[in-house]
Amino acid sequence: MVVPITKTLPDLSKLEPLDGTNYKRWSQKLLIFFEQLDVDYVLFQNPLETPAEISTLAITAATISTEGTTTKSEAEAKLKYDRDNKTTTMQARYRGDDTGRKTYVVGKWLQFQMIDKKPIMDKIHEYENLVIEVLSEDMKMCENLQANVLLKKFPPTWSEYRNHLKHKKTDLTLQELISHMRMEEANRLKDKETSLSSLLVKANLVESAGSKNRFHQNKEKVFQKNNQHKMFKGPDGKIQKNKISCYYCGKLGHKAYQCYQRKDQ
Repeated sequence: MVVPITKTLPDLSKLEPLDGTNYKRWSQKLLIFFEQLDVDYVLFQNPLETPAEISTLAITAATISTEGTTTKSEAEAKLKYDRDNKTTTMQARYRGDDTGRKTYVVGKWLQFQMIDKKPIMDKIHEYENLVIEVLSEDMKMCENLQANVLLKKFPPTWSEYRNHLKHKKTDLTLQELISHMRMEEANRLKDKETSLSSLLVKANLVESAGSKNRFHQNKEKVFQKNNQHKMFKGPDGKIQKNKISCYYCGKLGHKAYQCYQRKDQ
């Protein structure tokens, strides 16, 4: 069967391998995958007879006829029995004792809780597995109930978003709720990256400004050190520059080349 291109294919990597202890969950997941591909009918409907099958029926009927039975219906019944017996054999082999199993899986489903320390999508995948386990025990549960229970399990940081979803006029199925949560998680990660980028820019600006201030402070200290011999403290305690004195006449306020008492002036 050709699957339409526009149809989203299921992620088969999420299908756990059959290990002998997870038959119910495995078979339920496999059935869900078949439903998504629209090929689940092969499990419940008898296939149309092909020329090869007609030949097989004829051979089987001839074989049974030689043993004393001549009806074609018995040949068809034998083929149907062989086909159905494969499923029955797997169930008998892997399902085991169901005593207390229903109580156990329902308890795990009700005790499920999301926490902020773990990625939200990992917890959603865990919740889906628990739902599948409950359904695999032949317990009916509508999609709205599955979604509402998950809504109650939101972590504390999602409480505001949970209240937003509660006020929606239409009820959400589990898959619709998961789709909303996936988009919300993507938006939160994007906002977090933007916030971190903004903080990094601010930190760089502060560091750059601090470097400039330290440069000017160091420059001022060097200047003061180099000019200490030209400065002194006055009576008020403030640093003042040394006054210029003339070495020719000894008076303050001018230099020797400006002294009017020089003979060459």
